[in-house]
Amino acid sequence: MKKLLAIILISMLSVDVFACTSAIFTGKCTKDGRPLMWKNRDTGELNNRLEYIKGKKYGFVGLVNSPHKGGEVWAGSNEVGFCIMNTASYNLAIPEEKDLQDGEGVLMYKALALCKTLKDFETLLDTIRKPLAVEANFGVIDAEGGAAYYEVNTRTWVKFDANDEKLAPEGYLIWTNYSRSGKEDKGMGYVRWGNATDIVDKAYKEGVKFTPEWIMDQLSRSFYHSVLKADLRNSDIAEKTNGWFMDQDFIPRKSTSAISIFQGVKEGEDAANTIYWCGMGYGPLAVMVPVFMKYPKMIPSTLVKGSSKVKKNNCWVCDQVLNLKKELFPITRGNGSKYFHYGILYNNEGTGYGQKLKVAEDKILEESEQIIEDLRKGTLDKKHLNLFNKYIDEVLRSAYQGLKQ
Repeated sequence: MKKLLAIILISMLSVDVFACTSAIFTGKCTKDGRPLMWKNRDTGELNNRLEYIKGKKYGFVGLVNSPHKGGEVWAGSNEVGFCIMNTASYNLAIPEEKDLQDGEGVLMYKALALCKTLKDFETLLDTIRKPLAVEANFGVIDAEGGAAYYEVNTRTWVKFDANDEKLAPEGYLIWTNYSRSGKEDKGMGYVRWGNATDIVDKAYKEGVKFTPEWIMDQLSRSFYHSVLKADLRNSDIAEKTNGWFMDQDFIPRKSTSAISIFQGVKEGEDAANTIYWCGMGYGPLAVMVPVFMKYPKMIPSTLVKGSSKVKKNNCWVCDQVLNLKKELFPITRGNGSKYFHYGILYNNEGTGYGQKLKVAEDKILEESEQIIEDLRKGTLDKKHLNLFNKYIDEVLRSAYQGLKQ
């Protein structure tokens, strides 16, 4: 087994940098009947933060690159319950327009500023000036029960409806970095798609009803590998390799910059009850916190611009995670960057960084239960949300600073 494992790992040195893993879960398969949409963002810009943006028609909260100067977001939700994210596709390009790319953030910015429903997004795709600088899969949910992926290139788009019983009989769809309507067997992310599909299918068959916490812990922090049929978190493989392993084709990767989980609303429920659960940075080192679309300007200070003393455009949490990742990926020469010190994250004593940060997340989740109950009863006010956000900041600061003690 050890020799086979080594041979497989050495052979899997493909390049897959600008990649994301994502899924849409309709209310049919979630614990509370509300849709969930997940994006594990992988990118070359690891400095990310949240920002409230006053759009042309709707205000929204977007995940942005810290250095950005406006006009693009990489996932987000607006005040009327429209949520959008994307995964890059590498098999949709029209040959003569293959150099037109990286415009996905601009399109999502426009969609959040203008769209309320999936139909609005489709109208935007039809009417926006072509050619688009786009080759991507866009996931969208709205407050009217809509949930779908759109595979979009510079000129055309194809819709995959998560509410279609034939397409998604269990109520969920999983997308990575290739498009179903694109060139067959081209693109990227096939192993990560296999990882996520195996995990979700198994859970569904066992009767799991999906929640934001389950997605964060079982997908964004997963070290299951569908080719090796091995799971670092549930085996002694990492221990046998002195706590080291190769960073190849897991869902969380060195290039992971943020996790977005959008929790929509039931039919007839106030669209303002939409929640944006954000984990800033690398999944196993991130702590998931809620941002409420009822008060989209009220975001914990540790997740927005200006709270960092190191780089004013970064958010405080992002700086902490990036510093910790230096310990996780300490080898910089040669192919060293492809290896990570898994033992820093998880160990048998329960003292790994990931294990300690999960304790902090559990505290926030426990406190959030009453806030979410008040939100759905219509009694959540700014005063109590402000106190809750301060609590989040305190827990995050204590947790990250406490790792060094």
